[in-house]
Amino acid sequence: MRKYMLKRILFSLFSLLVVVMVVMLLVYTAIERSSIFQTDDVWNKKSANDRVIYEYTMYSKYGYLNYVDYTNFIKSKYTELYGADYATSKEFIADKAAVQKSDWKDNESVNEFIQKYGTQGYKLRYLEPLKYKSGKTKPGGTGYLIAIQEKNVVWRLLDYIKGFITAENKNMVQDPELTDRYVRFEKDPYSGAFAIVGSGTQHKYLLYFDGRFPFIHQNWLHLNLGTSYTTYRGQEITSVITNPTGELKSKSQQYPLMLGTDQYVDTAINFHSLTYNTGVISDVEKSQFPDKYTVYSYNRSGLSMIENSFVIGLIATLLAYAIGLPLGMLNARRKDKLADKLGNAYIIFIMSVPSLGYIFMFAAIGTSVFKLPYKFANAAIPILAYVLPTISLALPQIGSLMKWMRRYMIDQMNSDYVKFARSQGLSEKEIYNTHISKNAMIYLVHGIPASILGCLTGAIITETVYGVPGVGRLLTNAINSHDNGVIVAVTVFYTTLSILSLILGDVLLAKYDPRISLNADKGGGR
Repeated sequence: MRKYMLKRILFSLFSLLVVVMVVMLLVYTAIERSSIFQTDDVWNKKSANDRVIYEYTMYSKYGYLNYVDYTNFIKSKYTELYGADYATSKEFIADKAAVQKSDWKDNESVNEFIQKYGTQGYKLRYLEPLKYKSGKTKPGGTGYLIAIQEKNVVWRLLDYIKGFITAENKNMVQDPELTDRYVRFEKDPYSGAFAIVGSGTQHKYLLYFDGRFPFIHQNWLHLNLGTSYTTYRGQEITSVITNPTGELKSKSQQYPLMLGTDQYVDTAINFHSLTYNTGVISDVEKSQFPDKYTVYSYNRSGLSMIENSFVIGLIATLLAYAIGLPLGMLNARRKDKLADKLGNAYIIFIMSVPSLGYIFMFAAIGTSVFKLPYKFANAAIPILAYVLPTISLALPQIGSLMKWMRRYMIDQMNSDYVKFARSQGLSEKEIYNTHISKNAMIYLVHGIPASILGCLTGAIITETVYGVPGVGRLLTNAINSHDNGVIVAVTVFYTTLSILSLILGDVLLAKYDPRISLNADKGGGR
C-alpha cells in the first residue's frame, strides 16, 4: 500500500509538472502576446516610446520576460547613497538625463548598466528620444535604455514552483521604522478566542477563529497560484476564489484604538484581514489604528466563488446518488416493465437533449410554477437561489447513475453466484439488495471521489445561465481576456483535483472490494 501510494504520488507530481509546462508553452509561446492589450485602456492612451516601455513592463508582469529599466537601475544605485533624497542629488539628475543625449554611451552609470546586464544574457535596447526639428521632445518620445531577457518554459516553471507555497515571518515587512517584530498568542478582541498575531509579518492575524465556516482561518501559509492582471486587475487568484462575494455585511465594531472604550461604529471592515501599509498613514488612520496594519478587506454576505460552486455541486451529487442508484436498481429489477421503460425514457431524454435545452426548460418550470429566483443576484431569499442550479446539475447525474447502475446489475443477473443464491432459497429481494447491487457498485465506487472533488471546479454552463458567482466560468473568462496567470492557475487546480480523485478512487475501491489489493507484493490487482 505504501509503495503504491508513493509511486502514484511521484508519478502524479511528474504528470502535473508536464501538464503545467505544456500549458505554459501554449499560453506564452503559441498565442500572440500583444493580445493582452486588447482591452487595456492604458495601452491605448500611450504612444511612441512610452507605449513600448509600458508593453515591456506588462510583459514582465505577465511572466513573458525579465525586464530592467535604466532609470530604476540608477534609482536603486543612488538610493543606497542618499536614501529618500536620491531624486534631488546632482548625480541622479545627470545620469537620468544622459539617455536623452546623443553621447549617452559616454556616461559611467550607462556603462555600468550595460556591463551588468549584458554579461547576464540580457538583450540591451536603446529607444532614441523622438524630437521635432525645433528640438522639443515629441509626445511619448522620451529616450529609454532597457535590458530584456526572454524566459524559456523551464525557467518559467521553476519560478512558478519556487514561489508556490510561502510562509509569513516576522522579517517579511521591509521597513526600518518597524522595530518591534514578533509572532505570538494574543486574546482576539473580535472573536473572544485566542489568535496568533504578528508584527513584521504581512498580515497581522496569522491564525484566528470566527463565526464563518470552517470557523478557524489562517493567513500564515499562502498557496500562490498566480496573479490575475486582466480579469481581476492585480489580485492574487487564491484570494479571488476564496474571498466572500455578495453585498457588504456591516455590524457594530470597534477600531483597534477604540478597544476598551464604549465607542462603536457600524462598519463592514474585516479586522482579521489587516495587512501592513508600506505607504503613508493618513491622520484618520492614525486615529483608528495603533500601528501601520491599516489595509483591510470587507465582510460580505455571500459565500466565496469556490464555496458557491462546491455547495451547489455537492448537494447535486448527493441527490444524484440518493435518487439515481435506487432508481437504477428498480429499473434492473423491473427490466422491460413499465418502471424500466419510464426510467429509460428519462435517461434517453436527459442524455440526448443539449444541456442548455433542459437547463432553460427547468428554469422556466421553476420560475413560473414554483416562483423560484432565476438569476442568483435577484433572489430575495438567498438560499432559494441555489435551488434551480442544484436541480439542473443533479438531474443529468441522476440519469447517468441510473443508466450505469441498471446496466451493471443486469450484467450480474446471470452470474453463477446469483444462480447459487437462488438454489439456496434466497428471495429475489435478498439477492438483488445483498449480492447483485453490491457487486454492481464496484464499477461505480471508483468515481465517487471524482464526483465530490469535481464539485470544486464548478459548472460552466449552469453557473453562466443562473449567474452563479462560482469558479466554473473562471477558465473561460480567463481565455477570453488572455489572463495567462488565471489559465495556468486553473490548470494546476483542475489537474491536482483530477489526480487526487484518481488516487482516492483507487483507495476507496480497495477498501470496498477485498479482492483488490494496492500492495505490489501481492500482485497489485484482483
